[in-house]
Amino acid sequence: MVQYIGPDPLRSLYEAVQTLRREPSAAPEASRTAKLLAQGRARMARKVGEEAIEVAIEAMRGDRAALVMEGADLLYNLVVLLADLDIAPDELLAELRRRELAFGIAEKLPKSDDPINGVATAAAKRGKR
Repeated sequence: MVQYIGPDPLRSLYEAVQTLRREPSAAPEASRTAKLLAQGRARMARKVGEEAIEVAIEAMRGDRAALVMEGADLLYNLVVLLADLDIAPDELLAELRRRELAFGIAEKLPKSDDPINGVATAAAKRGKR
């Protein structure tokens, strides 16, 4: 198992993106992050989708090295999008922790009514089950 030791790269990226949002003129001319921010939220969201598809493709191919690279691209683009929405990585980690405490694992929320968290699917809210 590979173990990363060092500063949290997601938090560092988030903070750097927030700095670029506050001071766009401070960005280096070749900054991909500054260009992405300038292109707007819709472009950022598309990049997240594109990278997610690339992750899925590499997973299906079983190419571990390519999956690591594409996974890093996905996380990068997700953090840029989250930063644009002022959602810190810690908020996502807190949600995973909440789910772990509620369900014993940091899994997706149930698709049916969830009396523990008061979550209901759109179909359940409309009276369809």
